[in-house]
Amino acid sequence: MVPWHERLPVQEGSALICRFALVASIAMALASASPAPGNDLPLAGDALPAPCARDGFLMIDKAAYRERLRGFWLGLSIGNWTGLVTEMDKIGPETGAFYTRDNWGGPDRPSIWDQGVPSKLSLTIDWVLRGPAEVWGADDDSDIEYIYLALLKSSASPMLTASQIRNGWLAHIHDDSDTPHRTEDGQPENFLWVSNQRAFDLMKQGLEPPLTGRLPHNEHYDMIDAQLTTELFGVLAPGRPDVALRLADLPIRTVADAEAADIARFYVHLHARAAALPDAVARNPRLLHAALLASVQEARAGLPGNQYPARMLDFVLARYRSGATWEETRDAVYRRYQVEQQDGYLVSGRNLYCNGCFAAGINFAASLISLLYGEGDMKATLQIAVLAGWDSDNPAATWGGLFGLLLGKSEVERQFGQLLSEKFDIHRTRKGFPDGGLTDFGRMADDAILVTERVVTQMMQGHADRDGRCWLVPRTIAR
Repeated sequence: MVPWHERLPVQEGSALICRFALVASIAMALASASPAPGNDLPLAGDALPAPCARDGFLMIDKAAYRERLRGFWLGLSIGNWTGLVTEMDKIGPETGAFYTRDNWGGPDRPSIWDQGVPSKLSLTIDWVLRGPAEVWGADDDSDIEYIYLALLKSSASPMLTASQIRNGWLAHIHDDSDTPHRTEDGQPENFLWVSNQRAFDLMKQGLEPPLTGRLPHNEHYDMIDAQLTTELFGVLAPGRPDVALRLADLPIRTVADAEAADIARFYVHLHARAAALPDAVARNPRLLHAALLASVQEARAGLPGNQYPARMLDFVLARYRSGATWEETRDAVYRRYQVEQQDGYLVSGRNLYCNGCFAAGINFAASLISLLYGEGDMKATLQIAVLAGWDSDNPAATWGGLFGLLLGKSEVERQFGQLLSEKFDIHRTRKGFPDGGLTDFGRMADDAILVTERVVTQMMQGHADRDGRCWLVPRTIAR
């Protein structure tokens, strides 16, 4: 089988950089000619540093990128916790009519496991935010990535090994026998589900990745788990999806295989592209939408054309371009994939719990709806992700992290009209970290800067400039 990073439309990293830089340059020129409404509003907090500049290099200002990394964790947390309000509320006719845009701000309906009770996070479908004195809790959309970041910080190489991954999971994830957490009915809770839980059980038996993520050992290999745990690797290789996919390869295959692994790689690709988009594009929804569409189509080239992820993308994109509403497209996705089982998506025929509502495929299609119909606007994208159905906190967390990475923490706060917390409690779900698990997005960004520097120097043939303020990555890769 051809490795994923060799399935990119242009294999040489330099060509990929140049190709996307051309798109970004055109977008920047358009931005200067026709600024988007509201672009003249002041930023909250410190202004981003001026960009580095040198011909022949992809240039990344470290201080500006640190601000974006803070935004990544903040946006991810907003999407995660807002999405939890509607998680598994709507998975098909058995849970009543799907939500529509009119349900935003209205009452939350019970999820499939809440026995008639709405979400305890919010009685209404609305933003879940944490003010400066409050603390964001870890969840399965953030905690495994946090573990990977900690492992990478302590590793000389940015390429995690199978033993590093296994040892990190065993050190920082509770077993049911030792967890202090309990479900509402008093059962042990370790905040792992489906493929993540099975991979953890296999690690306890002595297996290492990638055996933990494939048949015959892991029957849940095609669930959503790898998407939740690996977007970080795109963040660590700004502008270089080829490098990001090498970093993410084994972490993805820790819990996924086949189409589910390809879907996770798709998200990694988009994060790596977003990480290098200039502010003039990232803060103009019209230009950002065009750039994201270009990224989606570039990442589409890495999906095998005869399998359901590529066909799902093509279907959703065609519906979007036809002028159908997002609700009409979501309903069409339900019919095509969960009722008619088209394009090789056969999950419904397996009689899984909740008709495979945790599966990578159906949630991939739902995530594409929110990304396309959000049209470059963070809040609109997240609102659609929250309302679209199925495992709604996961696409919302994915796109929240992506937009946070594009905008930076201060701009995210400006868009939400308030200062927001940077405090983060990894011990809400995991164990074994300093300071009782309490940290903040600034320290998490610092750790990511350290790891990104290793990626730049060891895998991108890049280096810091003379004063150490910028990373310079050659556009022409020496062979």
